[in-house]
Amino acid sequence: MSEKQSTVQLIWGIALALAGVGVFFRIPQTIPPLLERYDYFATVKYFVYFVCYLLAVLLIIGGGRKIYAYYTAFHNNLPK
Repeated sequence: MSEKQSTVQLIWGIALALAGVGVFFRIPQTIPPLLERYDYFATVKYFVYFVCYLLAVLLIIGGGRKIYAYYTAFHNNLPK
């Protein structure tokens, strides 16, 4: 992988992780009004919360994996 591609992957990993953190902190602000507005979602309230938090966790894990892959590749290419 070229240096430009790996830098893009690092930036993408950081963006994924930050998006996951943003989703994680935004859920308590956006989900309760949604549940109040639509009666259908009130019956599956815990499932909606589970899916939203799962999305946030997966974004953070995916970003973390990309960041970790970048730094391990960078560390392996250092002269000894």
